[in-house]
Amino acid sequence: MADVDAALDEAGLSNPRVREYVHHWAELTGAGRIEVVGASDDARLIAEALEAGELEPAGEGLYYSRSYVKDTARSEERTIVATNNPEDKGVYNNWRPASEMRPMLEDRMRGASQGKTMYVIPYLMAPPGNALAPWATGVQVTDTRTVVLHMIRMARVGVEFLEGLDDPDQFVRAVHVTGDLENLGQGTPEDQRYFVTVADERTILHFGSSYGGNALLGKIAHGLRQAAYDGWASRKFLAEQYMLIGIHDKETGKTHHICGGFPSASGKTNLAMMLAPDVLGDRYHVSFYGDDIAWLWVDETSGKLYGMNPEYGVFGVAKDTNEGTNPTALSSIAEGTEAIFTNIAYNPTTREVWWEGRTPAPPADPSGWLDWTGAPIADREAGDDSPWAHPNSRFTTTLDNVPNIAPDYNAATGVPIDAIIVGGRTRDREPLIRAITDLAEGVYDGLTLGAEATSAAEGVEGQLRYDPMSNRPFMAYGEGDYAAHYLKIVGAAKDLPIFAHVNWFQRDPEDGHFLWPGYRDNLRPLLWLLQLKNGEVSGRQTPVGIIPTAEELNLDGVDITPEDLETILSIDNQRWRQEMGFREEHLQQFTNLPEEIWVAHRRVAASLDAEA
Repeated sequence: MADVDAALDEAGLSNPRVREYVHHWAELTGAGRIEVVGASDDARLIAEALEAGELEPAGEGLYYSRSYVKDTARSEERTIVATNNPEDKGVYNNWRPASEMRPMLEDRMRGASQGKTMYVIPYLMAPPGNALAPWATGVQVTDTRTVVLHMIRMARVGVEFLEGLDDPDQFVRAVHVTGDLENLGQGTPEDQRYFVTVADERTILHFGSSYGGNALLGKIAHGLRQAAYDGWASRKFLAEQYMLIGIHDKETGKTHHICGGFPSASGKTNLAMMLAPDVLGDRYHVSFYGDDIAWLWVDETSGKLYGMNPEYGVFGVAKDTNEGTNPTALSSIAEGTEAIFTNIAYNPTTREVWWEGRTPAPPADPSGWLDWTGAPIADREAGDDSPWAHPNSRFTTTLDNVPNIAPDYNAATGVPIDAIIVGGRTRDREPLIRAITDLAEGVYDGLTLGAEATSAAEGVEGQLRYDPMSNRPFMAYGEGDYAAHYLKIVGAAKDLPIFAHVNWFQRDPEDGHFLWPGYRDNLRPLLWLLQLKNGEVSGRQTPVGIIPTAEELNLDGVDITPEDLETILSIDNQRWRQEMGFREEHLQQFTNLPEEIWVAHRRVAASLDAEA
């Protein structure tokens, strides 16, 4: 049995509640030894992982890892929010009673780390000194060294974040036990995996994975699910799956901040890491704060809405990341950055890595290359064009490696929020951008955010897969209560943000080409949005929001035909009236939905009917 007290004493970890917590789980899991880790241990742990074969070198200061072949992504159907109150059940949070889930997870974890090292990771999901730091402190225990290495890149890690807490008991207890990955029945009726957030006990219990959001508990489990519940229970803040950027106008000296949510495959990371188009670069600079999570609150002194990225790194999807789509991301994972790649193609001889979309074609000579499962590419049968890298392959790097990281990303104050945007991937109905100045209508629009279903089986023709505020997989409590909380938090601000819905993905129905060039040019509609908020432009009012006129958009250097421009700056009334029926069905699922949301829905529907 591990000598828990000796390990905690050596690390200087004196918090009595943390010590009790580590004692409990060390005994229950049967850990053979205890090691408390901090960011300063990274180099040593990297060396140990290389020696153990858990990592492979992928260039100078770069590393490659491979997960178990059935452990490559989040598993939403096994992800549960548990509480002691049945009223916390929502449509999307997979609610279960805490009294059922806690003993079930304890049974699975009992003895499962026998003889292994239990790493104790004290972490903070906030800039130090931030107003929300009391909800950002956590301690993850894990039996997997590579999880520690990813956590050091994704969170602020160190014992100092636990010492001197006003309430020594106010930290999230995050427990990760990998389990016997080859015998867990992944995807079968006997599946043993469970990823549970016991939200009202501020305890996270994840069993059966060593990958991604299933194992990096500070990220999604704490940063989104637990924080969302904490923000609601405290009535203090929102935790959203939002990117956060700053747009600096060198001419005026002003910086504006925009956050926003996008469902999977809707361009959120590329937008967050965007650079200004060359023709606008002399005037505008885009700063990166974060690509995945933002916590929002109203500063009690100034009355302004503020936001911050609780994470310390980027856990990005590698697929289709290249010099054209996201040069910022490539710079953040260059040699010397200590970045970790997972489940991409790897050449152990040359120590090169590759993924689909990295270059137009894979390396011409497959000799020495291994695919994401570890199988030699050269041994494939003729005609086998299966991916070299897993579609959910990742890179992990710290914020300090992002070349356009905002200089104040780690400021305790956070940054004032000027605009909140949402956007999904839709080939029609959604224009390039439509602005919304009414708070309830902005929240209503976020609740009805959707993207095209990925297959016909997922919905009827023309119906979107709705993803409220892009938070569908991360809802922690009922959606109606969520809407009311959102209205209350943002509505308390003296200067309300402007809302907008964006869509970079309209296509020509004849030949399928994208009507808008996207990527760096996406800055242009955002500049228009800020001008609208500042009263510098007026746009054109439609039933679903304000749309730019062609003259108001800065289109210098944009390759777009007048016909395509007219299409992306217009509304298809018939398509929208169909959409309103789908929206009503979607919203009717949610109990306790505020009347303000229904009023906004009826107002938009009536305006569409009147225009028709």
